[in-house]
Amino acid sequence: MSIPFMKSIAFYLAFAMFIIGITPRADASFAPSGIIPLTQTDRAADLATVQKALELKMVKERLADLGFTHEEIQSRLSQFSDQQLHRTAQQLDDLKVGGDGLGVVIAILVIAILVVLLIQLTGHRVIVK
Repeated sequence: MSIPFMKSIAFYLAFAMFIIGITPRADASFAPSGIIPLTQTDRAADLATVQKALELKMVKERLADLGFTHEEIQSRLSQFSDQQLHRTAQQLDDLKVGGDGLGVVIAILVIAILVVLLIQLTGHRVIVK
């Protein structure tokens, strides 16, 4: 059984895949606006974000190990400009907190179960000598 226009469809698909393959990848994102100034409420929110991060036990211990006192940290924070404080708060928000690794373990188990299921469904046997 021959399908009419099979050569035409095959050439069209090959051409379409070629065009899709050579198209450059374009990434887009929002660009921050430098025109809008930060308001006083934004500074307070950013300061609260930084203060919350500084109150963490590990951060306090590390800063104490480096020789910083609470008063020195507060004086340096008060010297930050609005832009510096906002940038610091954004970087703290963007930090990815390391988890306990449970997600990785679950993903590995799911992959292992799928591999075993696939081997069983295809009827293959794995023999380890």
